[in-house]
Amino acid sequence: MPPSRAQITGLLLAGGRGSRMGGRDKGLVPYRGRPLAAWALERLAPQVGPLLISANRNLAQYRVLGQALGAPVLEDADAERFAGPLAGLLSGLHACGSDWLLSVPCDSPLLPADLAERLAAGLGGAALAVALDAEGRPHPTFCLLRRELAPALADYLASGGRRVMAWQQAQGAALVPFDRPQHAHAFANANDPDELARLEAHTHHHV
Repeated sequence: MPPSRAQITGLLLAGGRGSRMGGRDKGLVPYRGRPLAAWALERLAPQVGPLLISANRNLAQYRVLGQALGAPVLEDADAERFAGPLAGLLSGLHACGSDWLLSVPCDSPLLPADLAERLAAGLGGAALAVALDAEGRPHPTFCLLRRELAPALADYLASGGRRVMAWQQAQGAALVPFDRPQHAHAFANANDPDELARLEAHTHHHV
């Protein structure tokens, strides 16, 4: 049986450097009047049980964002070295009280409303599932994984590994397509100011 909503904890990954955003904290960049992270949390909340936020700066601001949804803020497992999304994922796995963790990035305000459901259905016995967009590109920070993967992830990080997809493939990740019309802009993100402007221009009628 695929995991149910109650068996899945949601994790917002907000620990990036934001280097392509001029060093700004991407999750706090305004999009249509609210921080990007607020939109992502709002889309994620109905799909999961408990919520967590992983960040390594501006913690007070993320606490305010998470308060309304009862989402505590975790620091990355290796905040000093900015070890990337996997460090945030490890923090989430350590803090997770349920069997499964669903991660999403903080800069994707249109993330799929059926993300948890489709990833859970696509596991097929795997311990980890990753979203593929309509073009077949993987989006490794959109992933559903078992809490039991924490030791394997800790070992990979300790060995200096940082590549999210490489670690996921080593765990036998299931790849789940999101190819319906409603998924057309679901993985659009605001990596830099130009992408943010495109998101603003193209998605008014999608939110």
